[in-house]
Amino acid sequence: MIDEDFVKSLLADRDYLSVLHQNDCLTLRCDRSRLIEFCTHLRDEETFDLLVDLTAVDHGVDSTLRFSVVVHLYSLIHKTYLRIHVDCFDNDKPTVPSLSFVFPAANWHERETFDMFGIQFTDHPNMKRILMWDDYPYYPLRKEFPLAGIDVPLPAADVSEVTGASVEPAPMMGGPFVSSHSGRMSDAEPRAKDESWTEKSEKPS
Repeated sequence: MIDEDFVKSLLADRDYLSVLHQNDCLTLRCDRSRLIEFCTHLRDEETFDLLVDLTAVDHGVDSTLRFSVVVHLYSLIHKTYLRIHVDCFDNDKPTVPSLSFVFPAANWHERETFDMFGIQFTDHPNMKRILMWDDYPYYPLRKEFPLAGIDVPLPAADVSEVTGASVEPAPMMGGPFVSSHSGRMSDAEPRAKDESWTEKSEKPS
């Protein structure tokens, strides 16, 4: 169980850590240069040995530090979560050390984060895109990427020539889609905010 004594013990003699909040779970900011060291300590000494998720946040093009990597760890012993934020100091070429040698589950999470946000994970064993093709020119989860996507040529000319197809923006069907915040979970099927237009009915101006 995470209590104030545990938090104090983590922060003691670790000036590279700071507490962001404890609203839902303990959330720490960690300097990127000490990320591997700290996560190894959490795994080996504090029983946070399960990496649940690794993703990123784009704070926007006008932010001083635009990108942060977010790591969620879980302790099977204490049955509680711990979250780590790591800031990327280069907005043009964001990088963070790879956790794949500390938590093997980080491998695909980091590839997906690279694919969607363009964040490089140094020393990753296979730092290549996992969803989009290698030469895809965009990062779909960055703030400036349009919700409906961008029309780009298919990567293989022969496929385009034979099928006559191209990669087109996704039809939004009245989206973005949202779930109800009230009522029963079984009734919370995501619905479009505006259902007055679909692929067959143009979006009202």
